[in-house]
Amino acid sequence: MTLTPDTSPLSAIEARVLGTLMEKARTVPDSYPLSLNTLLLGCNQKSSRDPIMELMEADVATALASLKERNLVRESSGSRVTRFEHNFQRGVGVPEQSAVLLGLLMLRGPQTAGELRLNTERWYKFADISSVEGFLEELQDCSIEKGGPLVVKLNRAPGAREQRWAHLLCGPVDESHLVTGTVLRSVDFSTQDRIERLESEVATLRATVNKLCAELGIDPATPEQ
Repeated sequence: MTLTPDTSPLSAIEARVLGTLMEKARTVPDSYPLSLNTLLLGCNQKSSRDPIMELMEADVATALASLKERNLVRESSGSRVTRFEHNFQRGVGVPEQSAVLLGLLMLRGPQTAGELRLNTERWYKFADISSVEGFLEELQDCSIEKGGPLVVKLNRAPGAREQRWAHLLCGPVDESHLVTGTVLRSVDFSTQDRIERLESEVATLRATVNKLCAELGIDPATPEQ
């Protein structure tokens, strides 16, 4: 089964489930295929995820049922606990390099070619950024007969030097939402940096005051009369 214009887009939860299975198959092969509980933990982990989700077991189970119907996920046999594995490459009909890029985009959201090359290190080692861009362009130029484009190159965000890429497995991308999110995250990081610097300065000043008080024989906790 190949995704086509007639195929309904993946939901955000289905994309998270599928991307997590693709990630764990490459990064923790000894624990793969995954049980439902392990898959849930992977979907909800705080690192290497954008956006961060707090899914319930029922959410993941529903997504798995839908993905199995699309032939993108399979149940594995030979275990007392039901385990699941992805069938993305064959299901979508793309080479390994393209599958890796789509998997990372599903898990981490829009990224530049440079970020994708760095983030795919544990999945697949691309020779250089040009090779990443080459596979992205192939995914963007997929003909309608082969299912249509699977990624899109976004407009350059305000203040950004490079354009980011996003997957289209969940349908068209709302760039205005992405730009807003990027700005808000930048503000959050900037505020956090200022807070950390202020806390450091306060700690330094407190240490200096304590040292002076000790030299003068004054208790810093005792208010001046």
